[in-house]
Amino acid sequence: MSQVKLTGIVKDYGDHARIIHGIDLDIADGEFVVFVGPSGCGKSTLLRMIAGLEDITAGELHIGDTLANDIAPAKRGLAMVFQSYALYPHMSVYENMAFSLKLAGMKRQQVDDAVQQAAAILQISHLLQRKPKDLSGGQRQRVAIGRAIVRKPAVFLFDEPLSNLDASLRVQMRIELSRLHQELKTTMIYVTHDQVEAMTLGERIVVFNAGRIEQVGTPLDLYDNPGNQFVAGFLGAPKMNFLKAEAVAVADNEVSLRLADASIMTLAVSALGIKPGDGLTLGIRAEHMSISPLSEVDAAGIGMSGIVMCAELVEHLGDSVIVYAKLAGEPAMIAIKLSTDAPMLKAGDRFIARLQQQRCHLFDTSGKACKRIPVSSQTAPSQPFYSA
Repeated sequence: MSQVKLTGIVKDYGDHARIIHGIDLDIADGEFVVFVGPSGCGKSTLLRMIAGLEDITAGELHIGDTLANDIAPAKRGLAMVFQSYALYPHMSVYENMAFSLKLAGMKRQQVDDAVQQAAAILQISHLLQRKPKDLSGGQRQRVAIGRAIVRKPAVFLFDEPLSNLDASLRVQMRIELSRLHQELKTTMIYVTHDQVEAMTLGERIVVFNAGRIEQVGTPLDLYDNPGNQFVAGFLGAPKMNFLKAEAVAVADNEVSLRLADASIMTLAVSALGIKPGDGLTLGIRAEHMSISPLSEVDAAGIGMSGIVMCAELVEHLGDSVIVYAKLAGEPAMIAIKLSTDAPMLKAGDRFIARLQQQRCHLFDTSGKACKRIPVSSQTAPSQPFYSA
């Protein structure tokens, strides 16, 4: 069994520098889990603690049924792939992959079988006699992964292994890693600061911030139901829009908000702990907004339609268009992701923006997400949306 269990894991450097603050996490046998978060959040430090490259200050690490706190790194049954390939330049690909097995005293035929099998899995059999200098970045990373595979570890640890690759190779290697996991069915823990890698690779994502876990869940669950404003803003590209709002009326399952431009909107959310006058934050993703030219809506028709914005910048991405716009009284720029057949805008154009209210998020004064209430035609908010 290769499950990993972390209980109250703490890491201190000196008397006052606490980097990891009591991490509790269970990783199932055969699961692909991604640690994600900004630089300095502690995700790589925690991975190194699992690997045995950093001492554990407090708490317990179990690998399988074994308490691993004091077990030497080489005896934990783990294999780690680093950001740098760390290949021996004077050795061939075959020799790089076989090196650890030879040190372990394995017989020549066993070593050859293991290397050939790993090379076939990674589709690098034709490269076995080359030196690292003759390989592309993606091929070198495959060799580094192959060097880990031949050891047949209980758990694979990946520390930002794709950071040194260009964009197209990163996409290719993400596919390769997903295929590798499906084939080997081995527990994998993957560290990255790239939320795209996290969303595409992980069966579960662990979002870190300042040495603590903010939220754990499947990629779509974290994307659709972030537990707080940090998680909501970290996952997604463009990042979620956050608009200042004030609670003007509160009922059990709905809150009416006043936005910066004095527009009012009502959301079906749990209002527990919210009172009129509270400063809140409205969150809406760029793809959950649509637009109409201002010329198509007369002054009387704006009321139930949306809010007036002004385009500041328009990015044409080929398959989509990103409009960055300003809302009166709102300091932050608002991103709106549109299809290419949406009305064409240019900087300076004013337009009507419509928010999909069932996809809006509301965060309280502490940044915690308010639970959204499923909306049917019978339970729609009493006052959906109107402008001042």
